[in-house]
Amino acid sequence: MGKKNLFIFVCVAVIVVAALIFISSTAKKNSHSMPAQAAAAQNTQQQQQQVSSSGEDQEEPPTVEIPPDKQQLIGVKTVAAGLKPLQKIIRTVGSVEYDERRLATVNTKFEGWIEKLFVDYTGKYIRKGEPIAEIYSPELLATEQELINLLKWEKESKSVKNGDVSLMLDKDAKQIAEGARQRLHLWDITDKQINQIEQTGIPMRTLTIYSPVSGYVVQKMAFQGMRVMPGEKLLDVADLSTVWILSDIFEYELPLIKPGEKAIISLSYFPGKEYTSAIDYVYPTMSGATRSAKVRFTIPNAGNKLKPQMYTDVAVKINLGKRLVIPEDAVLDSGKRQVVYVDKGEGNFEPREVSIGMRSDGMVEVTGGLKAGERVASAANFLIDSEAKLKGIVK
Repeated sequence: MGKKNLFIFVCVAVIVVAALIFISSTAKKNSHSMPAQAAAAQNTQQQQQQVSSSGEDQEEPPTVEIPPDKQQLIGVKTVAAGLKPLQKIIRTVGSVEYDERRLATVNTKFEGWIEKLFVDYTGKYIRKGEPIAEIYSPELLATEQELINLLKWEKESKSVKNGDVSLMLDKDAKQIAEGARQRLHLWDITDKQINQIEQTGIPMRTLTIYSPVSGYVVQKMAFQGMRVMPGEKLLDVADLSTVWILSDIFEYELPLIKPGEKAIISLSYFPGKEYTSAIDYVYPTMSGATRSAKVRFTIPNAGNKLKPQMYTDVAVKINLGKRLVIPEDAVLDSGKRQVVYVDKGEGNFEPREVSIGMRSDGMVEVTGGLKAGERVASAANFLIDSEAKLKGIVK
């Protein structure tokens, strides 16, 4: 009986020890596997965050949804941005001025008195070679008399019997006479007048001044009986067969202006009449008061219909080449930024900020923020903008 109990006790002890060993090994395995599970869980969480962040990066910009039936109700229209030839028209005013290259002044190179004045009022038309005034000049009269005396001396020298003396006197007389002729030439005495003095042997008491050009007398300082001094102006004469148009171009428009640009010039004085001309000069200075520079056009003046100081309307047409353009109405300008609403299809409109350039004929150039072919709202876009602000899509 004792042996049997001992056997039972030994079996129970073996079972208890085996159970303890099994429990100890299981606890160790569990303690080793817990960090790996935590690391795996952390990696899974990071992957989920990466997927979430990449999804945010690829998220489409916010849009305003306007159903098609509502678009028709509020009158939404769209137009595609496209490359089109852009022409800038600069409208300004101008005035008719004298062509300075056709202005002339009549004056004298000797002292004298006007005894007879043929051009006696401003505005008179005179032709080249017509008489202007008769002037008495003691200095001129003395030079004429000197020439006459030298010519007599030249004739008398030939009667001297001594050939060498005769030749010497004749040579001296010719040289001095030629000097007198040159002085008369320098005083603008014509060859015809000098020949008349030489042939008649009588000095002209008064000398007639002739017009050097054809044109209208635009300024007259000469009066009958007036004393004139060398270089003193008698008349200003203007040839009005061509005239200048001077126009003002504002400072911000000057980069577009260059010689050769075509312009249409019209006057209220001639309804329906237009002149086509090109810019032939851009003046190098600006007006500090108006912040503008002057440009010049030259046009023919058939029949002298264009009169100085007339006002004109000027339209300068500048071809800017092909540019990406949209209608001006498609751009909502807040002063700080310019926004368009791009049609994304299915009634969705995306607010997009753009950069704009030139404006012309209801079109505006887009320099950034939009591609050719994209459609933008061109009508009722302010209603779309109001909807976007109500929904907090734009500020």
